[in-house]
Amino acid sequence: MDNMPSLDPGSPRVRFGAEMRRLREAEQLSQAAVAARLGCTQTQISRLEAATRTPSRSDAERLDQLFKPSNASSFTRIYQSIVSQSRSPIWFRDWAEEIEPTALVLRSWDPLLMPGLLQTEAYARHIFSQEPHTTSEEIEERVKDRMDRQRVLDRQDSFSLLFLIDAGVLRRQVGDAEVMRGQLGHLLDAAKRSNIFLQIVDPKCLVGLLGAFMIAELPHGQPDTLHVDSSAEGHVTMDPESVAATWKRYETIRLWAYPEHMSLKMIEDARREWT
Repeated sequence: MDNMPSLDPGSPRVRFGAEMRRLREAEQLSQAAVAARLGCTQTQISRLEAATRTPSRSDAERLDQLFKPSNASSFTRIYQSIVSQSRSPIWFRDWAEEIEPTALVLRSWDPLLMPGLLQTEAYARHIFSQEPHTTSEEIEERVKDRMDRQRVLDRQDSFSLLFLIDAGVLRRQVGDAEVMRGQLGHLLDAAKRSNIFLQIVDPKCLVGLLGAFMIAELPHGQPDTLHVDSSAEGHVTMDPESVAATWKRYETIRLWAYPEHMSLKMIEDARREWT
C-alpha cells in the first residue's frame, strides 16, 4: 500500500501480529495452516501478522482457542487494548485501514453531506462541532482522523473513486459561506484528478434517501465489501445479499445522475452563489 503511514512498533496492533507469528512458529504451523483452521485466507493471516489488518473480536477469540496463550498475552486482551486506544470506532477503522487502501474501485453515494474523503478541514470541523457533548479536543482529533484518511487519495496505483452526490448537498449550508465556497472549490479541484469522477444526482431521486453507502471492489477475487451509514454507527459487510441489493440501489441512483461535465457546471454555479 503506497503512501500509507508507518506503524508504531509499540502499538497493540503490532503486538497482536507479533504474538500471533511467535505462537504460530512455535507450533510449526504455516500461515496457510492457520488460515484453514480459522476459516479465512492466508492473505488475511499475513496481514494480521504484519499489522496491516485490524483484528476483529472474532479473530482474537478464535486465535485464543487455537493457541491457548497465557492470560496476560491472550489475543482478546490485546484486542481490547487496540479498541481502547482507538479514536474511531472499530468498525470504521477496519474500513479505513483495510478496505479503502486496497480497493480497486470505490463507489460512494451521499444524499446529505459531502463525502468524507472529499471534505475540507473547515467543513469537517463544523460537522463534528455539531455533535452533542463533544469537547474541542475530540473535535480536532476527529478532524485529524478525517484528513489522515484522505491520504488514500494519493495512492499511486490504479485506484478509482466514483462519487454520486445529491444536488441538495451543494446548497445545504455547513458553516458559513466561506466554508461552502472552499468546499465546493475543493470538489472542483478533486475532479481534476484522473482517478476521481463526480456526478450530481437529481434531487427527485427518492430511492437514494435511505442513506449513504460505499461499495468497494477488492483485488485477488475478494468479494465486494459494503459500508452503510446509520445514525448510530456504520455497518461493514461482505454479505452477498446485502451487497447485491446495494449494487441495485446504486445503479438505480446512477440513472438519476447528470453527466460529469454538467455536474461540474452545477458545482461551479452553486459555488458562485455562496458569496
